Amino acid sequence: MSTESVDEFRVRAAAWLAEHRHYAPRDYGAICPPDLIDAAVTWQQRIFHAGFAGLHWPVEHGGQGLSPAHHGAWVEECAKASVPPLLNMVGLVLAGGAVMAFGTDEQKRQHLHSTLTADNVWCQLFSEPGAGSDLGSLSTRAERDGDNFVINGQKVWCSGGRCSNWGILMARTNPDAPKHEGISFFLVPMDLPGIEVRPLRQMTGESEFDEVFFTDVHLPTEHLIGPLHGGWGVGMAVLTNERGHIGASVIGLERRLESIAALGRGRGLDSSRKDQLVSLLSLGTAFKAMAQTQGPVASTASSLMKLGITEMMFGVAMLRGDISGADAMLEGSDASGMLAAPGGRIAGGSSQVQRNIIGERLLGLPREPK
Repeated sequence: MSTESVDEFRVRAAAWLAEHRHYAPRDYGAICPPDLIDAAVTWQQRIFHAGFAGLHWPVEHGGQGLSPAHHGAWVEECAKASVPPLLNMVGLVLAGGAVMAFGTDEQKRQHLHSTLTADNVWCQLFSEPGAGSDLGSLSTRAERDGDNFVINGQKVWCSGGRCSNWGILMARTNPDAPKHEGISFFLVPMDLPGIEVRPLRQMTGESEFDEVFFTDVHLPTEHLIGPLHGGWGVGMAVLTNERGHIGASVIGLERRLESIAALGRGRGLDSSRKDQLVSLLSLGTAFKAMAQTQGPVASTASSLMKLGITEMMFGVAMLRGDISGADAMLEGSDASGMLAAPGGRIAGGSSQVQRNIIGERLLGLPREPK
């Protein structure tokens, strides 16, 4: 095992990124958009062959056998270089994390190395039309039939469904059990008969997400991961890893604040708009300070960050449109920003759910009636 310190590794990573960053697609965040998938796959392969993929994964599965702190340093250096640290959070964090923690030896051999090399590209099949923020209410069924599970149902807001060859699926295997106790977790080949992927057209005109339909899909039982009916525990365990490292999030927030400040340069803003701008900058600076004091482990305080930054960026989008005036009613970045802004209040856990978490877990208020 390598004895390279985190600081030594950081210097090496920064030097490699400085030399190779021009090969990378733009920094798209945690989820690769469909139009960048080919470039992102090539970038992931370059990362792997350079020894920067799966830094804290076991060597026998293609990783580097280093520590989570080394991985955190890589993510931060990628943020500084404005490049993606990995192909897709769904594959490298969620699917990889599930297989690492709950998979059989055969599942580990089949999926871990091939995920690092981008031979396996993953999508997440969790949310449904009637089970988004309340994921425990999902109704997609996986019924045992001999050596197969027969899957029927619909998933929605799937990132990268049309670009993926594998998916992680949560489906109900015991409809008579309490809602969180009758769910199982599966690894699903996306080319099975009966799986249909349809792009979802957003009001921005883009189709970043897909809906996925399952009609009598026969999935062999060896694709179950973790205990039967124990998929809720598997899903929640891997979702705790979804949030990025604090250092990288601070770098991203600093760049957002720089962009916000630029709104006031050379615009001749009136006093009302100046007040709005200063208020947004002050709010963002407060969240930056909160992130810097939170520590390396995400907590329920992350809901404060998610809610606050979402609302801040919504306010920024509306202010940009206000400053642009009638031009914001036409095509362009300001118009697209206003159309996309409401989606931030839903994606990654809705603002309503974040408020419930803050009220119940941080403020100790009574739980919301069910």
